[in-house]
Amino acid sequence: MKRMLKKIFRILGYFFSVIIFLSLIALWKNPIQEPVAIGTTFRDFHAENFGLDPKEVYIAMLDDLGIKKLRLAAYWDKVELQNEQFTYDWLDWQINEAAKRDVEIVLAVGRKLPGWPECFIPDWAEALTQEAMHEELLDYTAETINRYKNNPAIEMWQVENEPFLPFGHCPVYEDKGEKLERQIALVHALDPSRQVLVTDSGELSLWIQAAKRSDIFGTTMYRHIYSNKFGYITYPLPAAFFRVKRGFMELFVDGRHEAIVIELQGEPWYPGFLPDAPLEEQAKTMDFDKFVATLDYAKRSGFDTYYTWGVEWWYWMKVTHNDPRIWEYMKEEIAALEAGK
Repeated sequence: MKRMLKKIFRILGYFFSVIIFLSLIALWKNPIQEPVAIGTTFRDFHAENFGLDPKEVYIAMLDDLGIKKLRLAAYWDKVELQNEQFTYDWLDWQINEAAKRDVEIVLAVGRKLPGWPECFIPDWAEALTQEAMHEELLDYTAETINRYKNNPAIEMWQVENEPFLPFGHCPVYEDKGEKLERQIALVHALDPSRQVLVTDSGELSLWIQAAKRSDIFGTTMYRHIYSNKFGYITYPLPAAFFRVKRGFMELFVDGRHEAIVIELQGEPWYPGFLPDAPLEEQAKTMDFDKFVATLDYAKRSGFDTYYTWGVEWWYWMKVTHNDPRIWEYMKEEIAALEAGK
């Protein structure tokens, strides 16, 4: 039975691929659609990877870059280093500094969260069964939601990060999304006033499973990547691909589903430790020209809100390599957007 279902899904996949391909031919050229909002994701551990002071980078991002929409993550292995011992001082500081500046926050909770290695399970929880681990995950989720649900800076919650994409070191739940649904239901019950964002891969998924379980759907958008099988590649997809894919997704959800780009490539994709990579190697997947082209691509994709990725790398390039071009470019983009409101 499983083999037959796999064959059916494979045939359907080919069928829909043909439909999408034909649609893309008609939609290859797209007008630029200026965004309504530009945000970013901040990862303090990534700033540390570059030898930077995370607080320095964070304040520069808020005050100099002028970010007004921000995604943060309550990394489980940092929040609950010991079972039932919760530490939020680092996240309290980030949220409070953002709140002082009227920055709107998407706060992500879960075991699979933004940034490599994707999975952030505390050491003490690693040895648990999937059921026991999930119960502990729900406890940490509840603790986090209750701590911040009265903070007006929180715009929405994100539950897990690309939960249906087998990427990174997280084991995949074999439960057809039931555990994710329990987690989302818990967040809704604890804070019915805010919407829940669920995300999925822009290039490697049909989005339907994530969109069905979300109030707002968030896609990633990458252009230049490294594949262990093929090496460095650029996705041969026009921006219209995302317009068509969104329309296809909406056939399976109720009405027009609100959707945003939650992770727009803004730093190199490197198979090793990025700070150790020579700049010429980094430039194979991201440099100033590629960054500008990626933003242009995003503006043609049919979304009006996108969160960039790689602010820590921009700052590192600025202060360590005397190359502030991406930082200054984004600063101008954000300032122009804010001035037009």
